[in-house]
Order: sequence, then structure tokens, then C-alpha cells
Amino acid sequence: MVTTPVKTLSLAEFMALPETKPAQEYINGTVREKPRPKGKHSLLQTLLSASLNQTLSSQRRALALSELRCTFGDRSIVPDIAVFTQDRIPRDSSGEIVDLFDLAPDWTIEILSPDQSPVRVIKNILSCLENGTQMGWLVDPKEQTILVYRRDKQVQVIDKLPEIVPVPTFADDFQISVGELFAWLM
Repeated sequence: MVTTPVKTLSLAEFMALPETKPAQEYINGTVREKPRPKGKHSLLQTLLSASLNQTLSSQRRALALSELRCTFGDRSIVPDIAVFTQDRIPRDSSGEIVDLFDLAPDWTIEILSPDQSPVRVIKNILSCLENGTQMGWLVDPKEQTILVYRRDKQVQVIDKLPEIVPVPTFADDFQISVGELFAWLM
């Protein structure tokens, strides 16, 4: 059996490529296409981002950004929602937000799509945590479960409808239960 070698790129070579739709992610020299979002994924991403910003952005504590490319370590990934505290949002000399985020988010939220590899998504969350992210969520609409990842704690499974999902300390004013989050799908 003959196998075709996989061509690897440097991070600089990848960053010089034009953006694609769907987005591509760079992980350890390889480029992989991110699955196209489907209905449940898109709805949860839209409403969760809006809800987070209603609480966090209005208080100038943090900003939730959808599909933002974050480049750090050996990765250039596009989390479904990347949340940055106000003091970590990169800005140019005039104070405007920059286009390139060369850092991991403070909170990364991934919503699992039906054709997406959970292991690949978990690896991205763990890489974020290794590079300074405070918390990661893996939201699974099919199982109506949220896995909560923190740097120094065991993964927490949140799947009871009345259960409030843990958030990073900078977002302690934001509260949502498993039931509330997945009720958005109705």
C-alpha cells in the first residue's frame, strides 16, 4: 500500500494564505477544514454570543466574538465563540480592535457539530488552556450536555436541566442553566 505524504506548512506560511470558507485551522503543521455549521450549531452560537455580550460587553468586562481566528503556540484555530476580557483585547495605536489575535482567548466555547470530531475539538480546548485560557466549554446539542474544562481541575459534565453551567470568574454575572441553553433549540 502506497501512502501519500502529508504536506506540512509552517505557521507563517499558513497565515499568509487567504481565508477560506469554511475556515481552516492550523495544528502542528497540518491544515484541516473546520466543518460547516449546521442549524442547531448556528442557533446556539448566535444566541449564546448575544447573551454573553448582553451581560459582559455592556459592563465592559469582556467581549464574545464568533468565529474569530486565534493564533498561538503551534495552532491557528477558529473557536465557535472566543471570549476575551477587555484588558486582553488587542488594539491598535488608535484604540480600535485589531484584525489579528495572536493569543488564546480567556474562555473558549465550542459547539459540537454532528460531523465534527470531538477529540479534535477537545485537543483545541486543551491547547487553549495550556496557553492561558481560563475555561473551555464543549457544548453537545445531541446529548444536551456541556463539558467544562479548567486548567487545574477534572472535566466537569453538566447535563441536568436545572444545573447552572460554571463560568470563568470574570463572567460571574452571566448565568445559564443547561435547560435554558438547550431550550433555544425549540
